[in-house]
Amino acid sequence: MFLNKTIKEISARVKELRELSDFTTKEMANMCNISEEEYIKYENAEKDIPASVLYEIAHKFKVDMGLLLTGEETRMDVFTVTRKDQGVIIQRRKQYKYENLVEKFINKKGEIFIVTVEPKDIDKPETNNHPGQEFNYILEGSVRLYINENEIVLNEGDSIFFDSHHEHAMKALNNKPAKFLAILM
Repeated sequence: MFLNKTIKEISARVKELRELSDFTTKEMANMCNISEEEYIKYENAEKDIPASVLYEIAHKFKVDMGLLLTGEETRMDVFTVTRKDQGVIIQRRKQYKYENLVEKFINKKGEIFIVTVEPKDIDKPETNNHPGQEFNYILEGSVRLYINENEIVLNEGDSIFFDSHHEHAMKALNNKPAKFLAILM
């Protein structure tokens, strides 16, 4: 489980950036395509901020997502190495665990994660959307991708590229966890 202390720290950084930028909570909520009430819960650490919303906020403030996650400015501009299982872990949504693989690189064109989807006994997972495009490559297991009223089964070695403005979600199949490489641009 993602530590409550870390959730509070991320929420405080988001609130501070918003206040320094003179945006209202209503303006931020509209930009994130959520209700103002939900946005305020994120800032007050009453509700965990989904990675897709953090990505939108980072984009809006023109900061690296690593700053929101760790509180540290990214410094690497030639290369960055992330050793196996050493990326910043983000448990942003109940159905996903994200491991950010490039949080230390400055001015990157996208965010790269290893995402683990745990099997859940639900018909359809909660969807999300965010600006840009997304590439997913299935590393382990199988998933059902829900996107724009379509359902697509992806197995190990399959990949998909899509416009992430459309509502989307993944569900692990066969009662086994699934892992995929996600690149958000």
